[in-house]
This record gives sequence, C-alpha cells and structure tokens, in this order.
Amino acid sequence: MAILVVGASGATGQLLVEQLLKLDQNVKVIVRSAEKIPESLRNNNRLSIICASVLELSDAEMYEHVRDCKAVASCLGHNLTWKGIYGQPRRLVTDTVIRLTNAIKANNPKNAVKYVLMNTSGNRNRDLKEPISLAQRCVIALLRLLLPPHVDNEKAADYLRTKIGQNDETIEWAAVRPDNLVNETNVSEYDVHLSPTRSAIFDAGKTSRINVGHFMTDLIIDDNQWQKWKGQMPVIYNKALSQQ
Repeated sequence: MAILVVGASGATGQLLVEQLLKLDQNVKVIVRSAEKIPESLRNNNRLSIICASVLELSDAEMYEHVRDCKAVASCLGHNLTWKGIYGQPRRLVTDTVIRLTNAIKANNPKNAVKYVLMNTSGNRNRDLKEPISLAQRCVIALLRLLLPPHVDNEKAADYLRTKIGQNDETIEWAAVRPDNLVNETNVSEYDVHLSPTRSAIFDAGKTSRINVGHFMTDLIIDDNQWQKWKGQMPVIYNKALSQQ
C-alpha cells in the first residue's frame, strides 16, 4: 500500500515526502514536473512520481492513482503571487479534496483511507464553535473578500467536515492547522491542540514546516495518533512559542 501526496513540490510537501520515505513508506506524488522534487528524493526507489496537474487528471486516472493507497495527504496551497492568489484555479485545494475523495469512494476500499489536509489556524473548526473576538471576525470577513486562498482553505475543511463527516466507511480525515509557517532544518518539540490557543490574526505563533510534515507523518503512520485526531482539526505550534 502506498501514500499519495499532492502539493509535494511545495516547501512543506517536500518535507512530508522526505519523512515518509525515511520510514520506508511507499510514496506517490502528483507534480507538474519531476524537476520540482529534490534529486535526493527522486532517486529513492520507494517514490513514484506522476507528472500532471492534479485537477487536469481524468476521473479514471484519479481513480487509478488512489486505488492502492492507504492514505492521501494534501499540502496544496496557492503561490504567493498575483496570479497564484487571484488567478485560476481559485478552488485548487477544495476541488482537489472533492476529486480525490470521490476517487477513493469509487474504489470502495475494504479499509477506510486516511485523508490528511494541511489547512491553517486562521480557519475555525465550526464543529466546535470556536470563539473568536469581534475584531478577528471582522478581519476574517475582509480576508474572505480580498484573499480567495483563505476561502479555499475554509471550503476544503468544510467539505471534509460536512460532506465526509465522522461516520464515512471509506474515508477518515484530519485537517492540520499550523500557525505562521517558518523554515527550520530539524524537527523540534511542538504542541498540538484541539483548537487555537492564541489569535491567528493578532497573536500568531510560529510553526516550522518540518514539524508540520512530522505531525502529518505521525497521523498517517501511528494509529494511536490517528485515533486521537481523526475527524478533528488539530492546531500545531512550535513548543517554545506556544508557551509565550
């Protein structure tokens, strides 16, 4: 069985793939160009590279790519350019969630497939009715109007919450919410919470990308971690900063 990763050419996706391969997992990635994957990873015989735009794959191709997968992980995001933020596809993350989960269901797997979505601490888990201040609520409303990627992140998580839900027999899911992403070389201590412990707008902490990759790997590999967090939207902070 393999693990499919989309968004594998991104800064966090590469780190997730690297950590999965270090644990001798068979990994498949969908990327526009194999050259976007570091050579050190491309040469690993446990990595299969599918060169394609994920939303341009046919239903039959998508079906085939997830057929032998025990888990799917998405680190997709919008490039921080004018085209990436305001161009098409504006629903990259959401439409990919829909396409992949439909493909999983079409395969009718014997065991539920894990779907791990990288999301953002700026998105609320509405199942828990997480409280936010009026000021933050106003800022989020502006983000919805001005930044299409924020709406995309919200809709992607909402699809998992409301359309897949908690009792689907073919798909189990978790949406990982890091705070402000930073680059670090090594995995460090981090805290995981059911809901944010600080304001993502006015008191943001930091989360290293390599820690996000480590936690997503844990969710995929460690059944105890998965049982704790499946159907949830855990928030991850670097440990030192989460205590300030």
